[in-house]
Amino acid sequence: MSLPDGLRDAAASVAPIPRGEDGAPVFRAPWEAQAFAMTLALYERGLFTWPEWAAALAAEIKRAQAAGDPDDGSTYYLHWLSALERLAGEKGVASERELVERQAAWDRAARATPHGRPILLENDPEARR
Repeated sequence: MSLPDGLRDAAASVAPIPRGEDGAPVFRAPWEAQAFAMTLALYERGLFTWPEWAAALAAEIKRAQAAGDPDDGSTYYLHWLSALERLAGEKGVASERELVERQAAWDRAARATPHGRPILLENDPEARR
């Protein structure tokens, strides 16, 4: 996957996106790739500009560092996700309450999913059927 120039440049000004030898982004878990893909999709829909994204990511990284983040790269996509959630809230796409509820639903689904199986939101025992 090649990076859009705007995203690459915006992230480089804050914290470079972890990349492999081929220049493609490197993800340690599926959720990191999904957060990355959601960011691209929301940008393509015009929700924010790359400079807005860079500012949101920088703010999350600074917040985390002030709280004692190890700053060793292991938490990069946690900051990425926090920035995405913050922008979604600021732009009115999802309220903080909706984000908290969705996070809780995924947590319940994860706990209800047998080991080795894909975690699906439908596995949330509290999901409305």
